[in-house]
Amino acid sequence: MLTSLLIVTLSVVVTVDGFQFDSQVNADRYARLIEEFRCPKCLNTNLAGSDAPIAQDLRRAVYRLVVEGKSDGEIRDYMRERYGDFILYDPRLTPKTLVLWCTPFLLVLIATWLVLRLKDRRQPIQPSSSELERIRELTS
Repeated sequence: MLTSLLIVTLSVVVTVDGFQFDSQVNADRYARLIEEFRCPKCLNTNLAGSDAPIAQDLRRAVYRLVVEGKSDGEIRDYMRERYGDFILYDPRLTPKTLVLWCTPFLLVLIATWLVLRLKDRRQPIQPSSSELERIRELTS
């Protein structure tokens, strides 16, 4: 009895999001991967939280790749090659993304330097002797 219960338990197919997986490991990988990818239509929603048709298509693609035995890295590369870095919530560090992240800091540094430089350039205005004399005449 215990043996047959164990066999039935091990042969259960895991179902996630309507997809059937042969193991809990693959179901967990699928769930984790669709959390990592951004929906191209919804912008700030991941594939797991989007009901957009494109998100459904991408979930099917992730499912197919998981079932085919592709590694997480291969699936990320496939999605990135097809949809660009935008699809990844955590994009790779490339010269383009480095510029994107560093530009605000660089602009703040340049603005601070300019403000300090302009502040140092300000000299108190010294009136000429003729102007001083004219001021004295007007105030007396």
